[in-house]
Amino acid sequence: MFIWDFVAGEVLDQIVDWIYGQAMGFLGNFFAEMGNMGVELFEMSWVQSIVLFFSYLAWALYGTGLVVACFECGIEYSSGRGNIKEIALNAIKGFMAVSLFTVVPVRLYELSVTMQAQLTAGITGYGTSIGEVATEILETISSAGSLSDLAGGSYYGFASITSPIMLVFCVILMAYAVIKVFFANLKRGGILLIQIAVGSLYMFSVPRGYTDGFVQWCKQIIGLCLTAFLQSTILIAGLMVFKDHALLGLGLMLSAGEIPRIAGTFGLDTTTRANIMSAVYTAQAAVNTTKTVVQAVSK
Repeated sequence: MFIWDFVAGEVLDQIVDWIYGQAMGFLGNFFAEMGNMGVELFEMSWVQSIVLFFSYLAWALYGTGLVVACFECGIEYSSGRGNIKEIALNAIKGFMAVSLFTVVPVRLYELSVTMQAQLTAGITGYGTSIGEVATEILETISSAGSLSDLAGGSYYGFASITSPIMLVFCVILMAYAVIKVFFANLKRGGILLIQIAVGSLYMFSVPRGYTDGFVQWCKQIIGLCLTAFLQSTILIAGLMVFKDHALLGLGLMLSAGEIPRIAGTFGLDTTTRANIMSAVYTAQAAVNTTKTVVQAVSK
């Protein structure tokens, strides 16, 4: 009977771990489904119409920028400073950019969401059957060398927490981290749509060789996809650690909310404020440059 108590304790620990892993796996799968909602947003007819409008706008700006670049090259060529090869390369870069700026961000975002779903499923063991858990239990019992190995059970991270106030505080912070990631995933599809719309305004500058704004836009797209992948993954990893080491898991969960700030430090800003202001300045420069070229040609 004494031996059975240790065996039953080990079996119950394994079952509880499996139930907890399935619950956390469901949460990770839920975040993945929210990310897929952002991908499915671009399958709606009205969203496709908006994207198509900005695609046409980008082609118009690209054509205008290409004409302006040719005039600028002609003016510089008359003074012996023109570079036809550079203009041709910029025209190819602009053509690639205007052809792919509505496709690549969506596909990259879809890839990041898929990778996040697969990685969180691997971390939590989501989808593991009860039969596989029973096999693992039997392997654990058979590999145990003594009763002390079976007695080393888990206290689910709360062995060092004796204050109920501290326990409630940990639960509140855990809920805060989950809710923050939830709302971040909820609005990410709309942010991607805004970034695609703003990206069209850079197509006037690319064929003219001014690619700094467009490169920054590419960094923001990469930062958005990186955040979509890392935030949910780090949160689920923190929840998995929380059951064994509550404070360590709590710190890991709270760090998930700092990923956009850290990405912005390295130039991968996921916000749209700086992107929109840069695009506005680019559009104003496009209008002013076009007016200048028209006036020069008319004279």
